[in-house]
Amino acid sequence: MLADRDRIFTNLYGYQSWQLDAARMRGDWDDTRALLARGPDAIIQDIKDSGLRGRGGAGFPTGMKWSFMPKESRDGRPSFLVINADESEPGSCKDREIIRHDPHKLIEGALVAGFAMRARAAYIYIRGEYIREAQVLAAAVAEAYAAGLLGKNACGSGYDYDVFVHRGAGAYICGEETAMLESLEGKKGQPRLKPPFPAGAGLYGCPTTVNNVESIAVAPTILRRGAAWFASFGRDNNKGTKLFQISGHVEKPCVVEEAMSIPFSELIEKHCGGIRGGRDNLLCVIPGGSSVPLVPAADIWDAPMDFDGLKAVGSGLGTAAVIVMDKSTDVVEAIARLSHFYMHESCGQCTPCREGTGWMYRVMERLRLGDAEVQEIDMLQQLTKQVEGHTICALGDAAAWPIQGLIRHFRPELERRIAQNVREAAE
Repeated sequence: MLADRDRIFTNLYGYQSWQLDAARMRGDWDDTRALLARGPDAIIQDIKDSGLRGRGGAGFPTGMKWSFMPKESRDGRPSFLVINADESEPGSCKDREIIRHDPHKLIEGALVAGFAMRARAAYIYIRGEYIREAQVLAAAVAEAYAAGLLGKNACGSGYDYDVFVHRGAGAYICGEETAMLESLEGKKGQPRLKPPFPAGAGLYGCPTTVNNVESIAVAPTILRRGAAWFASFGRDNNKGTKLFQISGHVEKPCVVEEAMSIPFSELIEKHCGGIRGGRDNLLCVIPGGSSVPLVPAADIWDAPMDFDGLKAVGSGLGTAAVIVMDKSTDVVEAIARLSHFYMHESCGQCTPCREGTGWMYRVMERLRLGDAEVQEIDMLQQLTKQVEGHTICALGDAAAWPIQGLIRHFRPELERRIAQNVREAAE
């Protein structure tokens, strides 16, 4: 269990003020000028050594991503940092807690990360529904400007850096990095083909890095406390602390910071008061937000909550949005509901996703009602494979994986519904 002294987000629950004076009391903006004085290359090396992997779902090594940015502009184009605060993944609610209660961690992180990548400015793209969070973030940015921490000669470092807050309009697809860039430019939020990758041609055609809120917010603490400290938590290739958001059928749903690789059972028992109705009442868990496959109770209980541990049980860490379902859950209806979500949120650019998400939802609805034939289960599985891996962005995969997990682990329930419907029709 993570000790309080090792927690990065010390105001996660808002017991103290989010404002600048209180943030400084918690250690934010503590001689940030000295951090910048280390130089961009040293900062990136520290982030690499810490083992930090992206906290937005994909888990790409953060330091490596930062190193892809050009060290100097050959044609006069500036570089940009874009911070993904869209948080549209069903089940995910960690970034809003950072923004609402600890915004200066994010803003200082934006400065440090932007400096390391030689960026001219940061754009924080925040989900439109996060009304209060956006107000707090904008006020915190204004505080930082007033204190000389941002803008001309930021923190007295001689480095000019701006931070802009941009509110989205609630499209799930804009959580994808290139769709977010399109939206920032005022266009329809649709993913771009790669290459070119954002590090070569991103926002306004300039070199750009897109990072999750949590990935950026932890950077100053890593630099202050040392890469070795951060790397002391978690297993190899799964380092650091992580915000887990646990919802569903637990006694106390919560957002909590814990060490990576904590066993699922410890996470639930220590922080959530256990499964509603006891361990034997657990049916399955979606461990990383709605776009990863579910894991049945027997497989998840002792699984380490990290990238590799959840991959080993056929799922993924994603954003660490842990959705717990007990035996009162109609798991087929739950996955059908997610299928409807992905159908609704498809941007329609790719034919496999535009057409396939609709087909998947309609077949799922028939299976939910039992109004189908057994061979349609295999037909649906085949359909998910025609969508998965055949789209510009990962929304097609996100729509396919929950259904694949359902068929893999709960096929008997699908067959039972069909048989029951046949019996009722015969009667």
